[in-house]
Amino acid sequence: MKSERPRPTEAELGILRILWENGPLSVRAVLKKLNEEKPTGYTNVLKVMQIMTEKGLVERDESRRPQIYRPRDPQASTQRQLLRHLLERAFGGSTRAMVMQALSTEKTSPKALEEIEKLLERIEAEKK
Repeated sequence: MKSERPRPTEAELGILRILWENGPLSVRAVLKKLNEEKPTGYTNVLKVMQIMTEKGLVERDESRRPQIYRPRDPQASTQRQLLRHLLERAFGGSTRAMVMQALSTEKTSPKALEEIEKLLERIEAEKK
């Protein structure tokens, strides 16, 4: 069984989102993007990205200066890992309970409900 990478912290997820949206970046470029939302320091970002490298969340290209960081896994893969963890911890493994809670949390648009119905129909068709 494949061992999962450590789950990213909130700060690490913020950096991963930036890398997923913008592609490989230097620490300074990540810092610039982070500072658009909330000011932070260069050394803080550098330290978090070094930890992320050690954890296997990002890869660092050391052949260039400045060094460039890229996410190790695609966004969807990380989201699935986090969702599986949440599903087990908060909902006892019940997908139904999780989906029902998610849908009741805020008003769902008719378009979103239509997309959900199509997804459910596709899943049912694949089971047959």
